[in-house]
Amino acid sequence: MLLCINYIHLHPDIFSSMKSKNEFVIPFEGLKIGKYLYEYQVDTSFFEELDYSIIQGGDIKVNFNLEKKETMMLGQFEMEGTVQLPCDRCNDLMETPITVSHLIIYKFSDEDISDDENLIVLPSSAFTIDITNNIYELLTVALPTRVVHEENECNEEMLDLLYGFEDPEDDEEDNDEDIDPRWNDLKKLK
Repeated sequence: MLLCINYIHLHPDIFSSMKSKNEFVIPFEGLKIGKYLYEYQVDTSFFEELDYSIIQGGDIKVNFNLEKKETMMLGQFEMEGTVQLPCDRCNDLMETPITVSHLIIYKFSDEDISDDENLIVLPSSAFTIDITNNIYELLTVALPTRVVHEENECNEEMLDLLYGFEDPEDDEEDNDEDIDPRWNDLKKLK
């Protein structure tokens, strides 16, 4: 089953400070036509090397099935594990499960022939592919849109610091007179 995911467009410098990850560079020139399996374990150090990574850490098993053909290669990514992201409510790190299944087609050509996000055009002089960016981008687009702790699991101290007021139900009448009326109006917006 093919899950189509549109890549997000990342800042071009996101990978500029990343150390060379030779383990993610696959030399395909000497490979015979056929299928090859590459297994990786992506951990927190992978994300620490990215200056602009929104993922703070993780533990993800990556299986990359490469099928080499005459004029192209098919790369099937299967990733499963957890990533660490800040909670959208209290900003504490939390683990979020993640699963990715995605096919990328690598085609040989000296012309840029497609705008398809699932097609990567390789020059005929290429002899390696680096899947570092593919792994990061696929993980990033698979993140949930909202990441929050379960009820009552957020860091209460942080919530107080971030939002700066007590629960509106606690003694609201007693404090209303001492507070600037504009704050009272804002509390009503909840």
